[in-house]
Amino acid sequence: MNFFNSPKIRLRVIGFAEGISYLVLLLIAVPLKRMGGHPEAVQLIGPIHGLLFILYILAVIQGKIEYGWPMGKTAMAFLASIIPGGTFYADHKVFRHLPDNPEQI
Repeated sequence: MNFFNSPKIRLRVIGFAEGISYLVLLLIAVPLKRMGGHPEAVQLIGPIHGLLFILYILAVIQGKIEYGWPMGKTAMAFLASIIPGGTFYADHKVFRHLPDNPEQI
């Protein structure tokens, strides 16, 4: 399945990358800045995480449209992006169970 043709794969890959970048930002970059005096860690990871966050939100919107998600499932996917590790939970509970092709539902 091609990354560019599958909303499921896109959502899962972007969600994973967004989740990793958020944890790296919170657990490594911010402590390096606050306790170690190294702001360059946040200056590097912050924009990467910001871009991945935007891509994740767009992928969730696409998932809602293409899979016809109810508001509750969509809200859970959005909320997952602001809770550390939340995108991994959303992947486990929702994303990995999606059909590869939205027309299969």
